[in-house]
Amino acid sequence: MVLKLITKGALWTALAVGVVLCPAAKAAEHVTLKNGFELDCSRQEIRGDRVRLYFASNGNYLDVAADAVAKVEEVPDPPPAAALPEESVAKHPGVAAELTPAEMHTMLAHAGGEHNIDADLLASVVRAESGGHVRAVSRVGAQGLMQLMPKTAGELGVDDAFQPEQNIAGGTAYLDQLLIRYHDNVALALAAYNAGPAAVDRYHGVPPYRETRAYVARVIREFNRRKRMAAEQIARAK
Repeated sequence: MVLKLITKGALWTALAVGVVLCPAAKAAEHVTLKNGFELDCSRQEIRGDRVRLYFASNGNYLDVAADAVAKVEEVPDPPPAAALPEESVAKHPGVAAELTPAEMHTMLAHAGGEHNIDADLLASVVRAESGGHVRAVSRVGAQGLMQLMPKTAGELGVDDAFQPEQNIAGGTAYLDQLLIRYHDNVALALAAYNAGPAAVDRYHGVPPYRETRAYVARVIREFNRRKRMAAEQIARAK
């Protein structure tokens, strides 16, 4: 199996399907250009007949013609994970409310090792899906750290989606299936994780759903943040 790590090549694959990331920035606007490119940016500034799209507070930006912008949308912050209903909590007295960072890392590293998927990518998915809350439940019934739907969880052999190890193992196996299906195209695999493979296949790429495009960008941005922090820690240690 091919080692599934996000590399420069994988990020270029993400760009090729229309997901352009603003490095090290919390996106506030989603800009769609008439040529089909889409960018998540912190802000924009009109400069004559040009528009300057700022990627981050560090001054990085892109200048485009004003008439090249098709539309600008606000990118919402991800909704907070819903609390597990009290009656369901009572059925899971042995499930810890939260994991320590060390516990989370150990579980993600183990699952990543089983499927050759970078643990930082898994951690980024967990953060986007549940905020790291073991007992999170979405409005449509997705459960646990990696927000598995009951039917999907059953197909993956997950007996209890609120058990962290089972949830991570199932979610990682599912992401592995999607990476194989889309030939290690990380953006497509993430889009399918969010919106379902049928939507990705229907549109032959990342679906034009605002939530899904924001989700893909958010996960890859978080992955980049984690890798940047790791590199900085190594540099400081030298």
